[in-house]
Amino acid sequence: MQQYRSVFISDVHLGTPDCQADYLLDFLDKVRCDTLYLVGDIVDLIAMQRRVHFPKSHEMVIHRLLAIADRGTRVVYVPGNHDEFMRRFCGQTISGVEIHQKIVHTTADGRRFMVCHGDQFDQVVRCSPLMLLVGDRAHGLLLRLNRWFNAWRRLQGKPYWSLAAWLKGRIGKARTFIRRFELAALTAAEKGNYDGFICGHIHSAGFLRSTDGLYCNDGDWVEHCTALVEGFDGRLQLLHWSEQPSVIATEPDAPAPEVSGDSRPVIDILPAAFLEQVNRI
Repeated sequence: MQQYRSVFISDVHLGTPDCQADYLLDFLDKVRCDTLYLVGDIVDLIAMQRRVHFPKSHEMVIHRLLAIADRGTRVVYVPGNHDEFMRRFCGQTISGVEIHQKIVHTTADGRRFMVCHGDQFDQVVRCSPLMLLVGDRAHGLLLRLNRWFNAWRRLQGKPYWSLAAWLKGRIGKARTFIRRFELAALTAAEKGNYDGFICGHIHSAGFLRSTDGLYCNDGDWVEHCTALVEGFDGRLQLLHWSEQPSVIATEPDAPAPEVSGDSRPVIDILPAAFLEQVNRI
């Protein structure tokens, strides 16, 4: 059993055939924490309007999360854009699960991180409606390829490996989008006087440190099977969880060269209303 002070997971997308529920169940069985943050898109209510895929393993994830809250772990749910319906219940506690639009997490070493799903930045890093349509369809195809590819790997006795993530990492426009998203989150954290930002949404786990802040993305349970975890010393790590769980990244000590000092691109296009929300917390 692995013990952590805090665990952050997002983008589970229960209700879709791409959700890696079995790996998540194994993770929830083998990890304990004081606080569990569900950082949005836990249930994909948008996809379920078109087609419902909710096997027993998906039901078990819901029951497991409620059981975790029942045994005394603080469970905080920050809804995303695919489970936006739950935002109408923000400020309430349901079955032991706190629901918040956004929340501040203080690490063991005293750092303050803004936690929200991250879809708030879509208007900052947006592209044209045509590109969004093409991107959505292409992503759907990638996920189908990922399912078929890993079904073949299981027949070969090989562990899970994300073909979708590998392909996206080699598409220049995808990398550009991710970097703009990271910089927008860092800018919001700095302008809100936070030490960093924790989110999901873009299905790309990782860290990015600037001179003044730390961006953390906990990834997803569709392509990467990753979680962000905080040790009892406040140190943050990213875990990949499949047949061979492993630490894939630890928060960097030094700023990335491309975002430090004068070399950092200037991003002053965050909506004023969003910055006001950040500053009110």
